[in-house]
Amino acid sequence: MVWTGTWVAERLGVELIGGEELPALLGLALRRNPKRAHLLVSSVLGKHVPQRPSVVYGSGLDLGRRVRELLGDEEAARSVVLGYAETATALGHAVADGLGLAPYLHSTRRPVAGVARAGGFEESHSHATSHLLLPEDPKLLAGGGPLVLVDDEFSTGNTVLNTIRALHARYPRERYVVVALVDMRSAADLGRLDAFAEEIGARVDLLSAAAGTVRLPEGVLERGQALVAEHERAYGSTGSAGPAPALTPTPAPGEVAVRVELGWPAGVPDGGRHGFAPEHRERLEAALSAMADRIGEALRAPTAAAPPRVLVLGFEELMYAPLRLAAALEDAGHDVRYSTTTRSPVLAVDDPGYAIRTRLVFPAHDDPADGPGERYAYNVAGAGFDAVALVVDSAADTPELHAPDGLLAQLAAHVPRVVLAVVPSYTPDVPSYTPTVSEAPERSSMLPEPLRGPSFSSYAPEEVGWLLQDLSGVELEAPTEEREEAIQSGGAHYAESLPVEYQPSARYQELFHSALESSAERIARAVGTVTETVLAERPGRSPVLVSLARAGTPVGVLMRRWAQARHGLDLPHYAVSIVRGRGIDANALRWLAAHHDPADVVFVDGWTGKGAITRELAEAIKEFEATSDGPTGFDPEIAVLADPGSCVRTYGTREDFLIPSACLNSTVSGLISRTVLRSDLVGPNDFHGAKFYRELAGADVSGAFLDAVAARFDEVAETVEIDVKELLAADRTPTWEGWAAVERISEEYGIHDVNLVKPGVGETTRVLLRRVPWKILAKRGADADLAHVRLLAEQRGVPVEVVDDLPYSCVGLIHPQYTRGATGADGKAVVSQ
Repeated sequence: MVWTGTWVAERLGVELIGGEELPALLGLALRRNPKRAHLLVSSVLGKHVPQRPSVVYGSGLDLGRRVRELLGDEEAARSVVLGYAETATALGHAVADGLGLAPYLHSTRRPVAGVARAGGFEESHSHATSHLLLPEDPKLLAGGGPLVLVDDEFSTGNTVLNTIRALHARYPRERYVVVALVDMRSAADLGRLDAFAEEIGARVDLLSAAAGTVRLPEGVLERGQALVAEHERAYGSTGSAGPAPALTPTPAPGEVAVRVELGWPAGVPDGGRHGFAPEHRERLEAALSAMADRIGEALRAPTAAAPPRVLVLGFEELMYAPLRLAAALEDAGHDVRYSTTTRSPVLAVDDPGYAIRTRLVFPAHDDPADGPGERYAYNVAGAGFDAVALVVDSAADTPELHAPDGLLAQLAAHVPRVVLAVVPSYTPDVPSYTPTVSEAPERSSMLPEPLRGPSFSSYAPEEVGWLLQDLSGVELEAPTEEREEAIQSGGAHYAESLPVEYQPSARYQELFHSALESSAERIARAVGTVTETVLAERPGRSPVLVSLARAGTPVGVLMRRWAQARHGLDLPHYAVSIVRGRGIDANALRWLAAHHDPADVVFVDGWTGKGAITRELAEAIKEFEATSDGPTGFDPEIAVLADPGSCVRTYGTREDFLIPSACLNSTVSGLISRTVLRSDLVGPNDFHGAKFYRELAGADVSGAFLDAVAARFDEVAETVEIDVKELLAADRTPTWEGWAAVERISEEYGIHDVNLVKPGVGETTRVLLRRVPWKILAKRGADADLAHVRLLAEQRGVPVEVVDDLPYSCVGLIHPQYTRGATGADGKAVVSQ
């Protein structure tokens, strides 16, 4: 029998090295992916290659039993199994079934309204990288038992190590078990797991069904991409799907599929997206036989004398439910194969030595968060199936599924009989967050409790409480040019409306992720330094973090995580509104004073520019405490990540560098808008307002930012200890050199208004995203932190002037004396002459 990797091996020189069982488990294909051209195609995973469901399910069960044997029953009962979307969702579930005692969760690329993220991570070689962890029970991953991570292959180990690093920073534990169908590490990668385990101080085991490696010749990525392009030019991008057989008429005229009512057991999740417990499996297994009988009846064509050769086709992440239904059909005597659709684009070559012979291409049909796109079903057409049972969840049973170019029509063109079975999409019953006793010793009779995720923001409920009112239903956005004209003319305050949320281009998103990767360690060091400084200056007390929404909020969350990871402290954290020229939200201060000792409150912001907010807070606290009902004892000092303007005493660094959270708006700040203060919306007894942009969940990188930085805490801990000792011994008196520089620039450029001069990388970014910029001043030699600034300036037609003797990396100048005529017809800012 020809090995299904022969075609690729002969053309690219790729070698599969390992035991004799390896070629039976893996074939090779090529894909349109800029990160990795080749694809290892598993014959037992049930994704790209139709396989007997007993083989697919049995592979995972066997691995799960081995994990239970490794851990022992006591530790197995304390464990949690985590599978990877989309290819390993059923494999992970089967491992959990084999383990027998553990709940199961799989990552997902489908954001779900109302469910807070418990984590997230990136998959380095994937075509679609962002993974979300959305357990219904926020404590699912917080236990101390072993975490079992399941993927179809373990190659470089990057995906698994990224996951463990991110989760360990938030939920440290003593043991991890990595499970894969195949261990394909290169010799260079073999020692990484042990070194990583030593680094985090935990045990990490690896179990696999087979082991080997792939030897890639130099230049294989470029040659693979060229081969894909050449083949698609010659044969078309969709590949040959084979001739369509004659169709058997279906009972419903105009329909291409027979719909079958499954009778799915109430309350049983459709899979592990939000968690799947052993008791769920018991209830599912009790109902499987009856559901399989219903599908079996629908599959039998009216004139068929014998059970047909059947394919049960699952849908992307929905792999487990179709697999168990397919296995039940097989147990009932049907000739069944099982596979699933995918979002992964793979080249199809109709050759017995190639793993992907045919592919069907159809539009996405579950309203994906990242927008519409192509989806694929491989090795279905031309495979000799008499009938196919397509199993989707109700979120995917959409008009796109039933469209003339949809998946059902594609299947009907190549398979005589099509049956559609819909599993109800599980909607979690998310409990509301209840503050701890220490967080709320008494209640205010007038002011509401803080807003929390997931009902307000994408942050987990314990990460931050928002002392704001939800204005999500109010239309507050105005075009940038209209806002600027109103602000500068005195007709409106900037806090009375919101800028239209900037939607970053693909190039800008790449800059964000690149900046995050390169600066995560630097930010972690600053987070550690400022947090340790706060703790050192308050011996014996537990600080209450109060971040200035919204730039300060990610920093507050990170400080809270540092205190938790390094000291076991569970610091309360709230976000409040402060508005230049209007002061801090007095009602938020009243709430804080009613629930905490004001002396414990530490105000937190992201960075200082010229120090305007620092001065605003000091004046606001003074005015608040002077009122007849204003509680006293608040310290107006702000703790910031970066203090390039030398405006505060408590900081992580005084360098002006790129903090990636400054690159974006709500999508890096829990999907919350900047705060709003308008008399017709905010009454005398109300908190200031803000909006929750739920509709941007697909673009949300808030958790990714936090997790990337928190993952570096351990590696910077020693450096932070040294930094803090030096900092506490140093003279940290603010020099306000930033304010002096702003006044000088304001005069030199004829602006005569310091409010239109925005110094520092963070403030300059805000100018380019929210205001009408005039020009950007860039410090000579500071290019490393300014790539995103230059890109935004290019997109808005704003000149960048390189200057010497600048105390900041850059300064943004808002267009002075703005009128709407200061922009061209394209809406770009005028270029100064």
